[in-house]
Amino acid sequence: MESDSEMVPFPLLLTPIESNYRACTIPYRFPSDNPRKATPTEIAWIDLFHNSIPSFKKRAESDATVPDAPTRAEKFAERYSKILEDLKKDPESHGGPPDCILLCRLREQILRELGFRDIFKKVKDEENAKAISLFEDVVRLSDAIEDGRKRLENLVRGIFAGNIFDLGSAQLAEVFSRDGMSFLASCQNLVPRPWVIDDLETFKAKWSKKSWNKAIIFVDNSGADVILGILPFARELLRRGTQVVLAANDLPSINDVTYHELIEIVSKLKDENGQLVGVDTSKLLVANSGNDLPVIDLTTVPQELAYLASDADLVILESMGRGIETNLYAQFKCDSVKIGMVKHPEVAQFLGGRLYDCVFKYNEVLS
Repeated sequence: MESDSEMVPFPLLLTPIESNYRACTIPYRFPSDNPRKATPTEIAWIDLFHNSIPSFKKRAESDATVPDAPTRAEKFAERYSKILEDLKKDPESHGGPPDCILLCRLREQILRELGFRDIFKKVKDEENAKAISLFEDVVRLSDAIEDGRKRLENLVRGIFAGNIFDLGSAQLAEVFSRDGMSFLASCQNLVPRPWVIDDLETFKAKWSKKSWNKAIIFVDNSGADVILGILPFARELLRRGTQVVLAANDLPSINDVTYHELIEIVSKLKDENGQLVGVDTSKLLVANSGNDLPVIDLTTVPQELAYLASDADLVILESMGRGIETNLYAQFKCDSVKIGMVKHPEVAQFLGGRLYDCVFKYNEVLS
């Protein structure tokens, strides 16, 4: 992590004593489990991360910014495979027991030690350019929906459709490399409602009666996700008078958008008057979340983000990593939304849902 800021707990998170906060949603082990023996859940998740190695190796091999990239990519695959096998034999090795945060951190650590800073940079840039070219059309289609609640549902479906662009999922990475992805087709082909967690109707009812002063949105992927999913939704909040803070990663991880990349994207989307297709952006801020993983632990965020968030009355955690695999049951001092698509069979099984099912979890805090 490169942020020089002091790291502090996210101020809107209920304290661990009040809420029993733990970042990881799925319990990998229980106190009664043998500490020297990997649990079935740990083994399943170690295998899931092992299955992603070929797609990461392929991206690393083609990284033109790294000298001798193919050899280093092979070393990455060997070292990460060895660590995963070690964790199966002894779950307390390598800083374990393993969970999704540790498994992500070890993968990123090895890549960075071998000189790989951003192996998805090329595909991110390509997808950002495509999504920017579609942004105005997507927004105008949304604006044409006169009924506010129907327009909100359309925007939420756009977030789910954009979130499909996730190269951390082995299955989706394979589909993407073979076929690419169509945003509008993805909107139409979402798993039908009711979703595995579906509080959208409750949120729509509150949306029509309630306005939020400030929203903090923890964003996820580059391309269609942030540009065609999150930004049209953020624009709608701006139009309603809400101040919006988009919190993005400090460092690259998979195809997640970074803080610096998001500043550039927003700049490209604004017109000469600083507007997003007719909507003023003076209340739109981009912040550094201090994070360097596709998942997030909210006990450590930069002091600057904590300051910006201190008076917010809505927190949105978007993506499987930030809003489902971590923080699904996190409790906040204000209203919150966890929104994302289920892209791992293990997560679907835990939630009792379907692969590519959708999660929209809304918690209202009564004042």
